[in-house]
Amino acid sequence: LSAPFIVAGITQAQAASSKLGDLTSFRNVVADSKALLDKGDLAGAKARLKDLETSWDEAEAGLKPRAAADWHTLDKAIDRALTAVRATSPDLAAGKSALDEVVATIDRLGGKP
Repeated sequence: LSAPFIVAGITQAQAASSKLGDLTSFRNVVADSKALLDKGDLAGAKARLKDLETSWDEAEAGLKPRAAADWHTLDKAIDRALTAVRATSPDLAAGKSALDEVVATIDRLGGKP
C-alpha cells in the first residue's frame, strides 16, 4: 500500500502544502484504510483508522495553532470517517465516501481544487 495515492489528479506530495504543514502521512493512512475497505477488510480498515486517530490526536498541539479553522475542518472530516467505519452496522459505501471526503479535504487545504 505504499504506491502514491491519487485522487482527482492530486498526488500525495501536492497535499503537503497545507497551512497545517505536511499532511502526507495522514493522507497515506486514509489511502491505506480506503484500500482495505475496497478489499472488504473492514477490521483492517478500522485498525488503520485507529492509527490515523492516534497520530492526528498526537499532532494536534503542533498543527492546530498553525491554522485552527483548517484543523477543525479536517478534524470533522476525520471524525465523520471514523463514525462511518465504526458504525454498529457499517455501510462500506458510506465508509469509502467518508474516507474520500478526508482526502478531498486534505487536498483542498493544500490549495488544490
